[in-house]
Amino acid sequence: TVSTIGDAVERDPGSLETRLGRHSNSAVHPFAALNTALFEDGALVAVKDNTVADLPVQLVFLSTVTASPAISTPRVLVVLGRNSQARVIETFGSIGPSRGFTNAVTEVVVGDGAVVEHCRLQRESDSAFHIGHTAFHLGRSSRSSSHAFAFGGRISRHDAVAVLGDEGADCTLNGLYLGGGTQLIDNHTEIDHATPHGTSHELYKGILGGRARGVFNGRIRVRPDAQKTDAKQTNKALLLSDEAQVNTRPQLEILANDVRCTHGATVGQLSQEALFYLRTRGIGLDDAKSLLVRAFAADVTSRIGLEPVRAELDRLLAARLP
Repeated sequence: TVSTIGDAVERDPGSLETRLGRHSNSAVHPFAALNTALFEDGALVAVKDNTVADLPVQLVFLSTVTASPAISTPRVLVVLGRNSQARVIETFGSIGPSRGFTNAVTEVVVGDGAVVEHCRLQRESDSAFHIGHTAFHLGRSSRSSSHAFAFGGRISRHDAVAVLGDEGADCTLNGLYLGGGTQLIDNHTEIDHATPHGTSHELYKGILGGRARGVFNGRIRVRPDAQKTDAKQTNKALLLSDEAQVNTRPQLEILANDVRCTHGATVGQLSQEALFYLRTRGIGLDDAKSLLVRAFAADVTSRIGLEPVRAELDRLLAARLP
């Protein structure tokens, strides 16, 4: 079922009481609190128990040029029942050089044994401001895959929070951001292993040129009772100019003793050896750089299960990369 939150509340006033606003944690995330205070309606995607949604659901949010800068507060709630499956795509874009401020919140509740693939594409104008918050709550033996892409915005930030709330949950957080000019692109992630036998994999990559700045702050928390946790976090950034800058801080907070957790971060420029190898085989310098940058990005985009989304991302990368 795809409907507005308002229609769902009219049909059954108590249906969303235990779902809406329960996982975005407004006490910790002030912009999520601002969204909760201001939003008037939103999108609801609900999948019943033992149901497979054959077609993906795409939610499109477009900002337009207004006489004065405007604020928009999109709200999305995705609820998957037991042993259900769904794929959801969120796209944030602009019509013209919008200077507005988008403050979006999405909550994804994954029932026991359910599977969800979530794609988030932020491609607003380079003069816009964007802050997004995506919260996942996973049930027993459930699986979620999240792919977040940030290409637009003068200043943009995305907080991705996943709570593995029952045993055997599996969580994947992938992200790719591309910045140029004077853009600031900020990514904060948190994976909370609250129960035993949980698995998480995280890969975030950034490509920065011009005088752009990137930020990655990723935390994996393993609570005292979350034994047999397997968590891996990787962050890599590629700088295409001498003035581009990235700040990265991977974190592990481990309070259990029978776990396997790793994390790592790298920042660098294009390999001169790889460029030399390609050029000795008759490939021009510009084409060689483009090949290496696209291969760097493809490590993330190739993990998306939806082929049309992969094709659109390849097109966007080709258009934005120098």
